[in-house]
Amino acid sequence: MEYTKQLHQASNYIQSLMAFDPEFGIILGTGLGALVDKIEIEHTIEYKDIPHFPVSTVESHSGRLIFGQLSGKNVIAMQGRFHHYEGYTMKQVTFPVRVMKLLGIRKLFVSNAAGGVNLNFQVADLMILEDHIDLSRENPLTGANLDEFGVRFPDMSEPYERKMIVEALQIAKHEGIRCHEGVYAGVSGPNLETRAEYRFLRTIGADAVGMSTVPEVIVARHMNLPVFAISAITDLCDPDHLEVAELSKILAAAAKAEKGMTTLLQNLIALQ
Repeated sequence: MEYTKQLHQASNYIQSLMAFDPEFGIILGTGLGALVDKIEIEHTIEYKDIPHFPVSTVESHSGRLIFGQLSGKNVIAMQGRFHHYEGYTMKQVTFPVRVMKLLGIRKLFVSNAAGGVNLNFQVADLMILEDHIDLSRENPLTGANLDEFGVRFPDMSEPYERKMIVEALQIAKHEGIRCHEGVYAGVSGPNLETRAEYRFLRTIGADAVGMSTVPEVIVARHMNLPVFAISAITDLCDPDHLEVAELSKILAAAAKAEKGMTTLLQNLIALQ
């Protein structure tokens, strides 16, 4: 299959440049790149140099793979991710997750910026994902199954590893980080939601909404990779008091949440 061949070509290219045995993969979302400053970097590769790799087109996303040590563990960090709304297929969006699996990662950590649907949330709070609702228009597993990676009908009864959720909540409590546990609704974007859509999301059980994460998690679980995911709440989605969303404010909120998220992820990775 051509797609599988491309995955191996990308993986082989990276392995030809370095000898590196990664334990964990990390996907850094909008405005949440400060974790990179905590990594003892050994190698970096620009996305554009990797065969078949997409290239991020979003203003707030860098575009490189970082290899190094975080909390004493070998990690690969994606500094910049891809979205369906950029024009990529879901297979392209999730291409790096498959490549990281081929490189040897054993767990995946994902961060994102999200709107707070739960009215108890405040701007710059953190939300650990305990489940999600997929409202996107395309599934990354559509088409012929990649038997090399996983089964045709992967189980999603625990998309986010419960053990890591419990550990992260304990870390947040110990560090005094304002943090919740909740359900993430994944939408296609790029427009934000209407007031009626926010009411709908709250009705169906969502606590936060965003335009990423779910495709990567589906593919990770297809490959039986345990996942931990966390959102920075960058705006409040109260349909009765809705303010116009501004990117500058969203990025400022993500920056405010960054310190707590960095501390939490550092400590959580150290426990794995």
